[in-house]
Amino acid sequence: MDKTNDIVIDEWEIKLDQKLVEIKECQTSNSLESCTPCDKFFDCDLRKKYVLAVYSSMNKGAGGGFEF
Repeated sequence: MDKTNDIVIDEWEIKLDQKLVEIKECQTSNSLESCTPCDKFFDCDLRKKYVLAVYSSMNKGAGGGFEF
């Protein structure tokens, strides 16, 4: 874990941040503001990896369901 200004950043948040950068770069290179209008929306491996990173960030890699 990395600690910056009393904010703990875990490995899942770091991975999520990396995927977010990749998604934003892809959107910018395709002149898009989001993934929604993209023709590859449902088949995009990058987007799938980003969604998995979001889930992993939320459950800290424990898998299973989420409790809100």
